[in-house]
Amino acid sequence: MFQLLPGHIQPPGHRTRKSRLVTKDGHCNIEFGNIEYSNHFAFVVDFWTTFVEIRWRFVLVLFVAAFTGSWFMFSLLWYWIAKSNGDLTAQNQTEEHVRCIDNVNGLTTAFLYSLETQTTIGYGGRALTGHCAGTVALIIIQSLVGVFINCFMCGIILAKISLPKKRAKTVTFSNTAVICLKKGSLCLLIRVANLRKTLLIGSQIYGKLLRTTTTPDGETIILDQVDVDFMVDAGKDNLFFVCPLTLYHVINRSSPFYELSADTLPLQDFELVVFLDGTAESTSSSCQVRTSYIPQEIQWGYSFLPIISRTKTGKYRVDFSNFSKSVRVTTPHCVHCFETDVDHRMPNKENHINQLKLGIDNLGFQVINIPEPVDVTKM
Repeated sequence: MFQLLPGHIQPPGHRTRKSRLVTKDGHCNIEFGNIEYSNHFAFVVDFWTTFVEIRWRFVLVLFVAAFTGSWFMFSLLWYWIAKSNGDLTAQNQTEEHVRCIDNVNGLTTAFLYSLETQTTIGYGGRALTGHCAGTVALIIIQSLVGVFINCFMCGIILAKISLPKKRAKTVTFSNTAVICLKKGSLCLLIRVANLRKTLLIGSQIYGKLLRTTTTPDGETIILDQVDVDFMVDAGKDNLFFVCPLTLYHVINRSSPFYELSADTLPLQDFELVVFLDGTAESTSSSCQVRTSYIPQEIQWGYSFLPIISRTKTGKYRVDFSNFSKSVRVTTPHCVHCFETDVDHRMPNKENHINQLKLGIDNLGFQVINIPEPVDVTKM
């Protein structure tokens, strides 16, 4: 019972599910509400992770505020020392007066001196005279604070640049999944490609089917998770991810897709989330790539177009223009139809094998009686 299935047209009044837990680019569409105030304090305690995960716009604001704020705070201290020693322009100074800081006679010059000190510019116009002991202690403290701010901000920027999820941007999945026959079984197929020439070491791929279920006790479970195994011809662990791979899930009796058919698939309400874990070869950092497929993004009766070819020079070429393209193929209408058709063919196949073992009657063969031989030997 194989047939070429036409494209699916959604019935009138059927709305495409627009909300999904995981977007196509891997972001989780979830919102936390009614969090207690004490739990917010935990984000402050784990300040490093908080700063690494915030958006770049806030990192830039923090960068500017950290440096300009420290310059201004220390300029107030330098201004206070200059005012206490009588170094300001508005203060009456005698000829024997010795300044604590040369050429610091107001808040503006104090700010410039603070900036020059912390950034180690040292133009030479403003400098300590060594007359005041407090200035020596203050310049040591400001130098240490400046080094700490430099290290902290550089660490945040480098950590954000080298986040493993940035490596995940160069791993892509096909826009749709397809269901067709593969090696005598009905399978769900997806494609995944590594856009960089550097490999992902120890790659593993697996899936989770998210759907709303009701238990026998009447409890409704939202986002109930069911494991979906994916594999390639060489297995499902430690993928050789040098070229795009076509991953498949066999739809059998243990599969959550066993009860689906070409007609009921577009009417379902579930989300298939696919995960790819691996270690970047160049940075040795672990990363995870995610995407999801809803029923309207799964094509029943289609197969992916080939994308790998060999050039005249002997190199293998990947044509990404056909990466997500598919073509209609002959596919059973449902898993039950496929199994029923196989069961009907199995007895005929067994009879044929038994006939080969027992032999076939030859109608042209005649049976005749052969007389016993006479012993003519004489002694």
